[in-house]
Amino acid sequence: MDLITLTALSILAAGFVVGIVVGLTGMGGGALMTPALIFLGVGSGEAATIVTADLTAAAVYKTGGAAVHARHGSPNLTLAKWLIVGSVPMAFLGPYMVKFFTDDAEQLDRVLKLSIGFALLFAAATYALRLYINLRAVRSGGFTGDPDPKIKVVPTLLVGMLGGLLVGITSVGSGSVIMIALLMLYPGLSAVKLVGTDLVQAVPLVLAAAIANIAIHGLDWSIAIPLIVGSVPGTLLGSRIAPRVPQSFIRRGIVVVLTMSGVALLDKAGWAPLGREDTYPALIGLIGLAMAVLVPVIWGFLRKEQGLPFMGTPTVSELDSWTYGRTSRTAGEKKPSATERVDGPVD
Repeated sequence: MDLITLTALSILAAGFVVGIVVGLTGMGGGALMTPALIFLGVGSGEAATIVTADLTAAAVYKTGGAAVHARHGSPNLTLAKWLIVGSVPMAFLGPYMVKFFTDDAEQLDRVLKLSIGFALLFAAATYALRLYINLRAVRSGGFTGDPDPKIKVVPTLLVGMLGGLLVGITSVGSGSVIMIALLMLYPGLSAVKLVGTDLVQAVPLVLAAAIANIAIHGLDWSIAIPLIVGSVPGTLLGSRIAPRVPQSFIRRGIVVVLTMSGVALLDKAGWAPLGREDTYPALIGLIGLAMAVLVPVIWGFLRKEQGLPFMGTPTVSELDSWTYGRTSRTAGEKKPSATERVDGPVD
């Protein structure tokens, strides 16, 4: 009965809303959930408690997503293996590295909020870079399909290590950072295989990060249970209604929210350029407003630079899901239907 509280209901609602966003767009996960819970003040607003609960919930819903992709044979298991070799040890060591540098609870909370803030800004930047890479690929005639690329072992290991460290410390990055790196290393790999590979490697990655964080900080079940209960049905609902929702506006909105959340967490943690004592909600609001106005304009000029109309096709959602301008497909690889998700979770 202790779990049925107003706080639990707010966590459940947050999990449900973020789950819908993840199901709608394939984006979100830790990048939206962790700051949402911090701003709700659950778990006394302590970042370590929230990161641990978020990672535990992610281990549940990512396992389901990976199982679906594995059943359809979409992951590149060799590529996933080398990512796992790099990411799992670093995901496990990340929380211990933070603990090594500080045992003070207040300082730890500040370090984690700073880390999450910068990770959110990094996630927003990598997503924007991913769209720009896809835009350039469209203008060059689309990606050349390569279902079985030669694995670049050392770069792949380094990508896994960076992603694992980021996830272990902040719970953000298992999708956003690793996906953009895979896109740059293996541009010919199909969207379905990229997403399937990312989800398969993300399961042991997130699980290792969750175990390490639980060992250090413990697990607050009063956060984890309503988070799981809310996020799973939200993700399922979002996936079902995705074909009927205009994705481009939602995806642009998420980039704005990620940026605002990142700046807000840096502000909350007292990052030096923003001042250690005061917070500046007006500044954060102005940043969000400026992005909402300027991002579409900047994107339009980038399109013009590539010889495309200022607005129109390919849309943001078409670029993000690799469904536009793919001139070469593997023999036997079917084109994704309107209801088939090809752009998996970006955390």
